Amino acid sequence: MVPQKWGLLGGLITWQKSFAGDSDRPSQNTAQAQPFVIYNLPAGWYLRSSGTTSFNLRNGDYAIPLGLGAGKIWKSGGTTYNLFAEPQWTVAHEGLGQPKFQVFMGLNLQFPL
Repeated sequence: MVPQKWGLLGGLITWQKSFAGDSDRPSQNTAQAQPFVIYNLPAGWYLRSSGTTSFNLRNGDYAIPLGLGAGKIWKSGGTTYNLFAEPQWTVAHEGLGQPKFQVFMGLNLQFPL
């Protein structure tokens, strides 16, 4: 992952498996894949997509969201702010309790040293 003038393209893959704990609790075995693209616009604005696909490797449940959102970066004093909102629609899923729609929002603050 290397930032470019136009934006950023990358991804993150994680795997989580239980190996200890109470024997009366079900074991866990999940994987997540988060491809993301950020496209820079003028004046600190940007477009983003970063839906995290989740797979339950133990029972076959999954959810595949597709998102499209926007964000804004600005400085005030020495602090850099990054505010974004990204609606995400689940385009494919299997299993009970999978989301059909969600909103990923955040505010990141970077303080000077």
